[in-house]
Amino acid sequence: MPTPDLSLINNAKLESLAQPVQVIAVTGGKGGVGKTSVSVNLATALAARKRVVLLDGDLGLANADVFLGLSPRYTLAHVISGERTIDEVLIKAPQGFHVVPAASGAADLASMGAAEHLGLVRAFSSLAAQIEVLIVDTAAGIAQGVQQFSQAAQQVLVVICDEPASLTDGYALIKVLSRNHGVKRFRVLTNRVRGSGMGRELFQRFERVTTRFLDVVLEFAGEIPEDECLQRSVREQRPVCDLYPGSPSALAFKKLAQAADTWPVPPGPRGNIEFFVERLVRRNPARLAVVP
Repeated sequence: MPTPDLSLINNAKLESLAQPVQVIAVTGGKGGVGKTSVSVNLATALAARKRVVLLDGDLGLANADVFLGLSPRYTLAHVISGERTIDEVLIKAPQGFHVVPAASGAADLASMGAAEHLGLVRAFSSLAAQIEVLIVDTAAGIAQGVQQFSQAAQQVLVVICDEPASLTDGYALIKVLSRNHGVKRFRVLTNRVRGSGMGRELFQRFERVTTRFLDVVLEFAGEIPEDECLQRSVREQRPVCDLYPGSPSALAFKKLAQAADTWPVPPGPRGNIEFFVERLVRRNPARLAVVP
């Protein structure tokens, strides 16, 4: 792959007035834990006081637009190819935030050439002045695309529920990110909790096993209760925070948004959106770890 011209990339960064942007990757290691629901509702709750963009990072099976009942004409793939600008791709959700639809089929962003690399940096540089929070809804599993988005973000929010597969796959994802990419701090959200306080108990069990074998720090991000209103909102293709704002799950998402609002943004270059994009597309020779 051609080596990107760093001077061009640096010039692209100077073209925008860089400002701190909170980048949160919502991931979970397996499908069915509610990542997209968390991403969409967190975006909805934060949009009440922040300029928010939701990036659908499921490059194989885009679903954030389906969850919101949107019909995108263009995707991130059109931005990477230079056919469209980031502003032309953005879709305004009724809840007040914008969505960047997934570039389906472009699973390995690290294989992009120098021109595509520069185009992506420039695209997000122009976006930086318009937003304060970028939420990335990653795909399921521990594929390369999931690793790329997660290791590039400032905050990795791991969603788990009280199922053996969820806990096993969540552990596997944390292991890969910590050993192959140097990610050492994770925030853990427990979803579909059946009783008050049970989410923290689940987190504590998960933390004991994880920190016993891995050199990482886990922080409890909160719990989302099992809620029929949330299930109905999915069927209605609207965030529960919008459709049933007083429901238990909506109140929990608002509490999560309040907490996320206090998560620190790294000072200097690490807090700039260009730093996220450069980390996203850089080549990393590390191979997937074999998780017992």
